[in-house]
Amino acid sequence: MNSLVTRPHGIDDFFPELFRRLAHPFELSPVASTQIRLDVTENDKEYAVRAEIPGAKKEDIRVSVDRNVVSISAEMKNEKEEKSKAGRVLTRETLYGAVSRTFSLGSEIDAKGVVAKLEDGVLQLTLPKREGTGARQIPVQ
Repeated sequence: MNSLVTRPHGIDDFFPELFRRLAHPFELSPVASTQIRLDVTENDKEYAVRAEIPGAKKEDIRVSVDRNVVSISAEMKNEKEEKSKAGRVLTRETLYGAVSRTFSLGSEIDAKGVVAKLEDGVLQLTLPKREGTGARQIPVQ
């Protein structure tokens, strides 16, 4: 008689990221450290963008708008160092380089009315919609 034997799933099969972080607590996630995270909302008149760019200074951030395409880029320099009581360096995490994110919106943006503010590593963009760029119905002749 043949019977099928299955191995029960270990808890690490269900939570591999959690256990990887516990095993390597000082390891930077390559995706998380090099990605600008966005929240985009809209109303009838404008789009609001919240972009997380921790460690960036306002003079190192560039925002450009071309019709309905928005590009955000930043030069990053982020240093973190922890020392023990004995003065030895236990870990050093340093991030240098450029990050960028480009996305398109459903309406063209009025570039003259764009407002950008940086506070506590969060870039807030107000992107007013250009009037008259919405869809219109074309009569068939």
